[in-house]
Amino acid sequence: MTASVLIIGASVAGLGAANELRRCGFTGSITLVEPQTHLPYDRPPLSKAALQCATVPDLQFHERDHYGRMKIDLRLGDAAGRLDPDARTVVLESGQRLAADWIIIATGARARPFPADNCFGTVHLLRDLDDATRLRAVLHSGRRLAVIGGGFIGAEVASSAAGLGLDVVVIEAAKLPFERVLGAEIAGRLASLHAWAGVELLCGVAVDRVERADHAQHVVLGDGQHIEADIVVAGLGSLPNVEWLATSGLELSNGIVCDEQGRTSAPDIFAAGDVAEWLDPFTGGHKRHEHWTAAREQARIVAQSISGEVATSWHDFVPYFWSDLYGVRIQMLGSAVGASDVRIVHEDHDKRAFIAEYHKAGELVGVVGCNAGAKTMRYAPRLVRGSVAVG
Repeated sequence: MTASVLIIGASVAGLGAANELRRCGFTGSITLVEPQTHLPYDRPPLSKAALQCATVPDLQFHERDHYGRMKIDLRLGDAAGRLDPDARTVVLESGQRLAADWIIIATGARARPFPADNCFGTVHLLRDLDDATRLRAVLHSGRRLAVIGGGFIGAEVASSAAGLGLDVVVIEAAKLPFERVLGAEIAGRLASLHAWAGVELLCGVAVDRVERADHAQHVVLGDGQHIEADIVVAGLGSLPNVEWLATSGLELSNGIVCDEQGRTSAPDIFAAGDVAEWLDPFTGGHKRHEHWTAAREQARIVAQSISGEVATSWHDFVPYFWSDLYGVRIQMLGSAVGASDVRIVHEDHDKRAFIAEYHKAGELVGVVGCNAGAKTMRYAPRLVRGSVAVG
C-alpha cells in the first residue's frame, strides 16, 4: 500500500515539508490543504513591497504546474475542522474526510486583534495577502496612519506608509520597541530610525480605545491623549491557529507542543512553523519560533523524520531573523536574552551601518547587524548555540 502524508496549511512550513519530502525521495502521496484560495505565497513582503507597490506583486512560491510536477495534491479554499489522531484523519469544513499515514499540521498563526470591546472604529490587521490588499488600497489614498504596536509588523507598516508620504505615528506600550528582544542600547538605535524618517514614536503609553468621529478616527491613549488618524493598524503579535484541535487530545499550550523533531503527543502527527511549540534541547522548554527561517528548518526536519533521512538537527539551528525599515536592513543571529555585555564592533555612519555583539558569561551568543549583511552572516559558525535562549 502506498504511504501517504497529509499537510494542513500551505505555509512556509507546510509547503516546505512537501517539497522536502520529495527531495528526500518520498514517493507516496502528498496532499496539501490550504484554507486560502491563493496559490501558496511568501509572507515577509506583505508589510513591505505589497504595501508600497501600485499593484500587489507576485508573491507565489511556485507556479501552479509545480504541484503537478511534484505530484502534490494541492487543495485550496478548504480549512481543517477536526482532527482524529487515533484514526489519523482530518475532517475539512467542506465535510470531506482525509486520512493519511502521517499528518503535518502547519496552520500557522493569525494576527492578534485589537480588543473588540474597545474598538468603535476600523482597525486593520496584517497577516495574509487579503489583509495586505485591503491595507494597500487605503494607504495609497490615506493621509495619516496610527500604528498600535511598535514590533516588527508595526514598524514595517510604518516604514512603508512613510515611504508613500503619509504622516505616521507609532504607539508602543513598552519603554522602547524591541527592548525585550534586543536590549535597551540597540532598541534605542532602532527607535531613532523612526525619527530619521519623520515618524512620530510614542512610547510607554498604552492604547485605551479607538473611536470614530466625523470622518476621522481617534486613538485614545491611557494618559488621555487623542491621536487623530484616518487609518489605524494594529501590530499586536499573533495567536496560533489551534482552535480546531480543541477536541483532538493533542497537547496544546501556546501552540502545539512538540519534541525537537516536530512530533506531537500523538503518534505520526507532526507540527511545524508558527503553530508549533518545539522543544529546545538546551533549555528543556517549549517555544514558538515565529520567523521564516525557523519554519523552513522545522519543515526540513519533519520531512526528513518521516522519510527516514534525518540530516538536519534542531540542536544545530541558530535563530535568525531580518527586517527592512526605512531603507536599512536589520539582521539578528542568536539571541540577546540574558546577555550581560553588548559591544559595538563595527560602525559606518555614512552607510547607517553597525554591528553589535551580545556576550553572556564571556561567550558570544548573539549578533545584530544594520546594513552589514555579509559581516553579520559570518558570525553564524561562531555563536555558542547551547548558551542561546531562543527568543
